[in-house]
Amino acid sequence: MTQPLPAAEAIDLRPVLRSDAADLLAANVQSLWHHRPWVMPPTDEAGFEAWYGQVMTGANVSLIARLAATQQIIGVFNLSQIALGNFRSCYLGYYGMAALAGRGLMTAALNRVLVHAFDEIGLNRVEANIQPGNRRSIALVSRCGFSKEGFSPRYLKINGVWCDHERWARLAD
Repeated sequence: MTQPLPAAEAIDLRPVLRSDAADLLAANVQSLWHHRPWVMPPTDEAGFEAWYGQVMTGANVSLIARLAATQQIIGVFNLSQIALGNFRSCYLGYYGMAALAGRGLMTAALNRVLVHAFDEIGLNRVEANIQPGNRRSIALVSRCGFSKEGFSPRYLKINGVWCDHERWARLAD
C-alpha cells in the first residue's frame, strides 16, 4: 500500500542561504551513497562556497526544501540558465537526501518548485536532463508531469566522464 503524498504545507521551500551550509553539508555527507554516481554535491566548506558562488550569480535560483516540523533537509533544487523574454525556460537539477527517500517528499517539493518556476518566475518550460540509469530520478519527473523529449549522447561531464542523458521537460500549460 502506498502512502499518500505529504501536504505541501508540510514542506518549507525557500532560496538556499549561506547559513544552510552546515546542515546541507552534513546531509550531503550522510547521503553520499544515495547520490553517487548521479550527482556530486559539496561535502566540505570549500565545496559549498564554490557551489554557492555559482548558484548565486547569473540567472540561477537554488531552493532548499525542508520538513516544516523538523527543518530536516528533503532536497535541493537548482533552476539554472534561466532565460526570459520569448524563451522563458531553464534547466532543472536536484537531489534528495537518503534519510527521507521513498516518502513522496521530493515529489511534493518538486511540485512546489514548479509552481515557483511557472507562477513566480514566469517560465514556460523547465527541462531536466537525467542519466538513463537513474530510474528514481526519471520516476520523479514523470510523477511531476514531465515528458521525455529525447536522448543526448555525451551530454554532461560528471566526475570526469561524459555521460549520456535523457531530456525531460514540463511546460507551464
